[in-house]
Order: sequence, then structure tokens, then C-alpha cells
Amino acid sequence: MLKFRTAECVTPGHPDKICDIISDSILDACLEQDPNSRAAIETMGGHGIISVTGELTTNAYVDMHELIKKVYGKDVGVQTNIVKQSNEIANGVDTGGAGDQGIMVGYACNENQSMIPQELYLSRKLAKYIYDKHQYDGKTQVTLIDGKIDTVVTSFQNVSTSVLTSLVHDCLGSGNYKLYCNPAGDWTQGGFDADAGVTGRKLVVDNYGPRVPIGGGAFSGKDATKVDRSGAYMARYIAVDQLKKNSAKEVYVYLAYAIGKSEPIQATAIVDGIEKNVISQYNLSPTAISELLELKIPKFSETAAWGAFGNNFKWDNVA
Repeated sequence: MLKFRTAECVTPGHPDKICDIISDSILDACLEQDPNSRAAIETMGGHGIISVTGELTTNAYVDMHELIKKVYGKDVGVQTNIVKQSNEIANGVDTGGAGDQGIMVGYACNENQSMIPQELYLSRKLAKYIYDKHQYDGKTQVTLIDGKIDTVVTSFQNVSTSVLTSLVHDCLGSGNYKLYCNPAGDWTQGGFDADAGVTGRKLVVDNYGPRVPIGGGAFSGKDATKVDRSGAYMARYIAVDQLKKNSAKEVYVYLAYAIGKSEPIQATAIVDGIEKNVISQYNLSPTAISELLELKIPKFSETAAWGAFGNNFKWDNVA
């Protein structure tokens, strides 16, 4: 039976990614001034207006309009509706507990140097290659059959079909695969001019592609007390660690938390299909995770641009 694997990637010029980057840029700006900032920022944008809402408890001051203008690259209407984190949530976090419940999945495999699924690795590689030369809204998609490239799809704003074809061949080689470049025709209207965007709408791209399940919510705009971010990063750290220690093909790690509790209610590592009793080697409290992975240091807008895993972050455990 043939084994099909498909994954996509989107560029930082995509409307959803613009929203992710704005949310994380706000978080970074707060952390730079106040490392203990607590944030849960959501951004929605489209057609001349960007709306930012959510919760923010911080001693930092951020000029939202100027920050958003800088991130987006041009002036735009900005609406904000941001309030302080609720006392009920704060009570659980103040004692070192998780800022929410959630189920996080970590993954690592030996298919490439980034230790992510090969179909995502190639799709991201191609998207980065094209975006490096044409920094616009764009998407790539790669389908593998039994590990070999079968189909490539790519659509890029302000890049002609002929140029895209050449770039794909430069990046992936001109092998015997089906290629669809701008299959609906060349296009010039992209970003917020063409479509709306929302923080957290590219979760599968931000994680490991559709081959690997996801459990938690969005990463962008959330500080490390939100375990759907910090827990997912720690799960990746453990997965990579166990992949290396066991010379394994693939590792899954599952972590689940309850709001206000510092220890997970599930912590499981599955190495090449076998559950391993290794979780006790790691401190999985939100405070310990934040310290280990240096999650109070501004870095998150970078994670929003090209995905959270396989890009040489601290939790990719590449040293």
C-alpha cells in the first residue's frame, strides 16, 4: 500500500501569519520591559483594519498602533480591546500552576536534520527559499508517496508562474513530480488586501503538519504560564531528547495539565511505538519549563514567522 504524506507552509506575508506575528510582537515588547508579563493576545486583521483583543497584565507600556504599523509595514486602522488577566486565572498562576488546562503533543523523527516530518520540512524549505527572494503572501504544499516527492503546489503573490517554476526546480530539483504553480493564475492582491487573518488559524503549520495530532490551542500571543505554548515546547524538547538517547525513528510525547496545577495529569513518551518510563527525568512544572527553555526572553515573533519546531529554538534541543 502506498504511503501518502502531505503538508503545507505559509509565508510571514500570509494574513494569518501577520496576525500571529503581531500577537507575538506585542508579547515580546512586554517581556522586554517586564519579564513577568502575562499575556493572551488575539489579533484579527483584514481590509485596512487590525483588531487586537485579549488579556494583558504587565508593567510594560506598548504603543500598539506604532508596533503594529512597524510589523505590518504600512499604516492601518487599529482597534484595541485589552483587559487585565482575570483574578481567578491569576490566583492559579500566582502559585506556580498552569494558566489553563490543555493537552500538548511533542514529536521528533529522524527523517531530516530538523527532526520534523519530511513533508513539512520540504514544504517549509521551499516556502523559505521563495520568500527569501520575493517577500509576499504565499503558500507551498508538498505531497510525498513512499518518501519521494509526488506533487508540489505553490502560490505566491507578485511572482509569475514561470519564475515560480524555476524557483521550485532550483530548491527541490527538477525530478519527476507534478508541479502546480499559481494554479488559479498569477495574482497581485495578497495579505490583508485580499483576505482576513486571525491569530492561531495555522496551528497545523505551526506544529508538525497533519501527520502528527495536536491537542493544545494557539501559541502566539501567550506567555509561558499558558501551557498550550510552554507545554508544547517542553514536549518537543523531551521528544528530541529521547530520539537522540534511543537512536529512535520517531518519538511522541503527550502532556496534559489542569488549570492552577503545577504538575501534569498525563505525561507519556512513546519511542518507536513503545511507551517508555522516562518522564520522571524532567521537571514539568510551568515555572521549571520557563526557566529551562528561557521563555521570559523575547523571541516569540520569530517563532510565529516559520513555525515553532525545527527552527533551532531552545526546545528543539539541537546542541
